[in-house]
Amino acid sequence: MTGLRGTFRSLAHRDYRLWAGAAVVSNTGTWMQRVAQDWLVLVDLTADSALAVGVVTGLQFLPMLVLAPWAGLIADRYEKRRILQISQTLQGLLAAGLGALVLAGAAQVWHVYVFALALGVVTAFDAPARQTYVTSLVPPEDLPNAIGLNAATFHLGRLLGPATAGLLIAWAGTGPVFVVNAVSFAFTVEVLAMTRSRSPGQGTGGLSGLERMRQAAVYVRTRGDIVLVLCLVFVVGTFGLNFQLTTAVMARLEFDRGPESYGLLGTFLAVGSLTGALLAASRERARMRLVVGAVLAFGVTSSIAALMPTYWTFAASLVLVGLSALTLMTAANSTVQLSTPPELRGRVMALYFAVFIGGTPLGAPVVGWVGETFGARWTIAVGGVTALAAGLVALAWLARRSVVDLHYDTHARPRLRLETSPRPDADRQAA
Repeated sequence: MTGLRGTFRSLAHRDYRLWAGAAVVSNTGTWMQRVAQDWLVLVDLTADSALAVGVVTGLQFLPMLVLAPWAGLIADRYEKRRILQISQTLQGLLAAGLGALVLAGAAQVWHVYVFALALGVVTAFDAPARQTYVTSLVPPEDLPNAIGLNAATFHLGRLLGPATAGLLIAWAGTGPVFVVNAVSFAFTVEVLAMTRSRSPGQGTGGLSGLERMRQAAVYVRTRGDIVLVLCLVFVVGTFGLNFQLTTAVMARLEFDRGPESYGLLGTFLAVGSLTGALLAASRERARMRLVVGAVLAFGVTSSIAALMPTYWTFAASLVLVGLSALTLMTAANSTVQLSTPPELRGRVMALYFAVFIGGTPLGAPVVGWVGETFGARWTIAVGGVTALAAGLVALAWLARRSVVDLHYDTHARPRLRLETSPRPDADRQAA
């Protein structure tokens, strides 16, 4: 019971408990919309064009790459709760607008492109504020746990959303799914008004916007561990974490399945992701070796998934893919966020998301083209191969800069422990 209580200890704080509940509702609606958006483009508006789905995904994440520096400045300077109230309201209005077009039978592919781009602009400002808002809801000692539970709420929504969307699409079409998502944002805005935390901004300190962005960039350059994390999440995020696209293409083109089966694949992914999130919440602190190990595990499990011969074996393999992906995302997020000073955290996390999510506009169209040219399975295999290559390079980098010690103690558990520490002549890094 002590371990279970420790896993959920951040829920003892009222504001965080409210925020976590709202996050589950909002994330469920968001995942429902992602499924509906991709199915709308792939099946209703195009002739099974994986490239078109890749373009939609790319447009949705392109603004993160461009706007991240300014989003980080705003997250550090202004009250995060107010930023979230505005961004959540705008996301709800966009969902309602696209839903209205679909229900009226007027939606075209270019409409989806425009709404995806607009949603990406809003999300670019929402992400750093949302990730750092949690620091005002729990005391510092509970922050690693709260970050892990944040990931759990995201993937609980991912567990519930795709399957629910698949059933709703099969019953009533994609339009109602967008409306449900719009309502979920209204709930989140109301909960934000109920929280007592005001998450005040840090001010400018007399520096201009460009100077403040340069300050964060200089800090990151001095941190070899953060640079390594950014490189790894860029590779995996660009080529491997395109699940919206890859599962849609696999369900439709490889296994000739309908929307219910497509939504169910998202649920299988979420089972593994939610398990990984809960394990992360019980972990005191992520280390660099966990990040590298998770990248390698993601490469192996994705490569195995690409080879699965049937729909059900493919679905089962996605549990391990989701577990390794979530472990990577949570460990990378924690490593960067917990090792960054509070006054720089918004800008550094904006840079993190620019690298992590900003690679999607580059990778999604490429992965979509690969699927159309070489077959659906290659959309997953390309992510597995690139992750393995990146993980092996990172492992070699760590091996050159770390001293590895193996300890055996008959009076301790675990008896066998692997410990790493920086070499005296190495750059500063978290081994």
